[in-house]
Amino acid sequence: MMRWLPFVMTGALRFLGEGRLQTGFIVGGITIGVAVIVFMSAMLAGLEANFLRRVLTSQAQIQLLPPEQVARPLRNRPDEIEEAIVQRPSQRVISIDQWQTIVRRMEALPEVTAVAASMTGSALAVRGAASRSVSVAGIEPERYLRIVRLTDYMVAGRLRLASDDILIGIELARDLGATVGDKLLLNGMGGASRTLTVAGLFDLGNKGANLRNTYVALRTAQSLLGVIGGVTEIGLSVRDIYAAETIAREIAASNVVEADSWIKTNAQFFTAVRAQKNTNTLIRLFVGLSVAFGIAAVLVVSVIQRSKDIGILRAMGATRGQILQLFLLQGGLLGFAGSVTGSMLGAGALAYWHSVARQADGSELFPLIIAPGLFVASALLATATGVVAAMAPALRASRLDPVEAIRG
Repeated sequence: MMRWLPFVMTGALRFLGEGRLQTGFIVGGITIGVAVIVFMSAMLAGLEANFLRRVLTSQAQIQLLPPEQVARPLRNRPDEIEEAIVQRPSQRVISIDQWQTIVRRMEALPEVTAVAASMTGSALAVRGAASRSVSVAGIEPERYLRIVRLTDYMVAGRLRLASDDILIGIELARDLGATVGDKLLLNGMGGASRTLTVAGLFDLGNKGANLRNTYVALRTAQSLLGVIGGVTEIGLSVRDIYAAETIAREIAASNVVEADSWIKTNAQFFTAVRAQKNTNTLIRLFVGLSVAFGIAAVLVVSVIQRSKDIGILRAMGATRGQILQLFLLQGGLLGFAGSVTGSMLGAGALAYWHSVARQADGSELFPLIIAPGLFVASALLATATGVVAAMAPALRASRLDPVEAIRG
């Protein structure tokens, strides 16, 4: 093994050095290809992480809700159904049946990492002459914050929820002219009302959510909405976020609840992420094919140009295996050199784009995620592509008859 390695390495480097222009062009092509792969992969990973962070820190990964109320036709006799118009009943605020038992079941599941029960309903927020319809969520902060990191979205005041406290969004605060420390009157749909103090303001990054969402203590919401001791939602966090839909279906099949996963409630965004992944895979494929054909074309030309040299090497005792290894090594060296320069170019372009691209609010468009494994994978992929692309010209070179090659 060691006998042919110096000869093969020397021959490969010499052939590459003699065709500097060709070598430069193909290394440049590989550099651009690898740079595109690194840039696209890292940016997609950053966009996906940013999307997941925004979605999964502002809502539960799985929501358990009471079954939807349905109207059933009346039966006079076992074989007779009353012919009447069956209208869908209005959906009232009802509690999940035996919700404490369901919470204990969820906590026992190995796939579930956190469980939090909450009471949600509609109310009218009034301050002076201004009023707005809002969604009231009654929560237990010590449990709820393990699922929804509300502390990350606080912009004023503090996350405190005593029995007379309320947290509101910045858009609602602007419409009502309220700030931290002000009083708000909340009128529930059942006629109950409470006067609460604004303890803090939050910004969920969504104008509609900031205008409608409010948070109070669980007992306050139960009293305001007229469902003492009940809850309307149980939120779950799971270990594998991409298995949330499967887990939700299993829970719904074994419990009298409806289960909605974040994948279902954010179907369009999830589809967009998958489409981006598929697009990135196609880009990698076509870039890899273009790089492979480029390497193959250069090495085919090299074999034709160096036919006499190959014949002389064979006449001097070089074996077919050594000639094959010589050209395979050339392909591997071209791929590796291009991957190194391409990774550096892709990382530099990504860092520049990260510093320039900004969202409407001035925050970063995507987090800068440069994983070392990406560079290792790119180097291995480019090197392997170079070796595979060199296979055909290497086989052709190894099969040359030395006498015919020298005669030209």
